[in-house]
Amino acid sequence: MSLVLTACVMAGLAGCASTQPAPKSFSQASLQPYRLDSGDRLRVAVFEQPSLSNTYTVDQAGYISFPLIGQVPARGQTLASLEGAIATQLKKGYLRDPDVTIEVDRYRPVFVMGEVGRPGQYSYVPGMTAQNAVAIAGGFTARGNRRDIDVTRRINGTVITGRTPIASPILAGDTVYVRERLF
Repeated sequence: MSLVLTACVMAGLAGCASTQPAPKSFSQASLQPYRLDSGDRLRVAVFEQPSLSNTYTVDQAGYISFPLIGQVPARGQTLASLEGAIATQLKKGYLRDPDVTIEVDRYRPVFVMGEVGRPGQYSYVPGMTAQNAVAIAGGFTARGNRRDIDVTRRINGTVITGRTPIASPILAGDTVYVRERLF
């Protein structure tokens, strides 16, 4: 009987350790220039071209649909690289020397799940920490682990989940999961 009990306890503890501490790439990703992805809404301005200046949303496939030049790949690009890509395409028979500037109008959301008051999708704000995200989601439940959380993040096209302290910065598109505390 005690062998079965020991096996059950060990299996339960193994389930608690399924998420590894966040790799160094987590903290490095927060220091890199912002990379665009699906759901980002961009304000694009083309100097002296009001018909081209507008807001555009990065679609599920990772493109923005831009007048005259069509689909422009945006996923994974920085704002500066996308500005250059649009300007290059516009130079091909449309404008002599286009001056393109882009800023993020609305970042893709963050998702907060687990032991929080109101799990769901929330607007991202630059500089946001996991603790800010939990607060926006109604705070911890009575069972919520207040020490560390699990964050799922796309880094260089790979989805990685890691355990981080509650004060860690999060990025647009992250999923924050608050685990249930054991005691």
